[in-house]
Amino acid sequence: MSDAASQPNDTYSYLGPAGTFTEAALAQVPQAVGQLWHPVNNVGQALDDVVTGRSIAAMIAIENTVEGGVSASQDALATIPGLRIIGEYLVPVNFVLVARPGTALADVRVVNAHPVAYAQTHLWLDKHLPEHAHLPATSNVAAAASLLDPSNGSGAGTADAAIAPPNITRHHDLEILAEDIGDNPNAETRFVLVSRTTELPEPTGSDKTSLIVELPDDKAGRLLEMLEQFATRGVNMSLLESRPIGDALGRYRFVIDLDGHVRDERVADALLGLKRFSPKVIFLGSYPRADKMRITVTPRYDDAAFTDAREWLNGLLGD
Repeated sequence: MSDAASQPNDTYSYLGPAGTFTEAALAQVPQAVGQLWHPVNNVGQALDDVVTGRSIAAMIAIENTVEGGVSASQDALATIPGLRIIGEYLVPVNFVLVARPGTALADVRVVNAHPVAYAQTHLWLDKHLPEHAHLPATSNVAAAASLLDPSNGSGAGTADAAIAPPNITRHHDLEILAEDIGDNPNAETRFVLVSRTTELPEPTGSDKTSLIVELPDDKAGRLLEMLEQFATRGVNMSLLESRPIGDALGRYRFVIDLDGHVRDERVADALLGLKRFSPKVIFLGSYPRADKMRITVTPRYDDAAFTDAREWLNGLLGD
């Protein structure tokens, strides 16, 4: 893929450089294959490409099985208007420890690593390199590249080794000192493709709806009131995380993923109730689930139940 300038309708932005887990997620997008891919340094740059029209969409990490939600992505989606999630993609996560040729594991004193990668490998590092120091990097690939390129930054010339994706040696002349150093063999990162489109994909029966919601105030029971909008309509939440709004201590917004599509009657009705309750609801999109898991709903919450109830009420009103 090329990072050359191109028309906005055929360019996709992602956290680079080549070889990152984000690039692996973008490779799962059929419409992106054969188009131009633009590597960027952070989530803000990726989404700015979308907002300004330099890219049609951007791939960003949103959640990890080990670290939970990616706060930079959640905060950006909460504060940058006009963005929609149009798809999600799952990437298994594992790491290797790499170094310049000729380096032995016993020589390693300083390890360059992205903070998230470091958090997911610290048990292995503490066991095998108990006296090591951590040097933060901007990405997993940048950590490895800095070992060879003094102009790359991220602690170039000061680190002895780096934590990187397993395929890093395809891109850089480095030696692998240790494989499978991730602390959790089930680690997986969820990525989302973000665009400016407002067109909704049709429901598939295996969908997810993402929202960001603020409470009206901090009175007792407000969180319960918000949750009741979903519980009373049989809508399951697969993600609920709080993030500080930033205007005062104790003020939080909630990042929510729902099982279902906004065109599902139960989800639509929940959003109507939520809109009446909350001063700010950000609809981030409805899109197919990456795991393709079918959403099961008890009969009293399926579309037919809502339609029957509406027809019953219309009959009472004489409509």
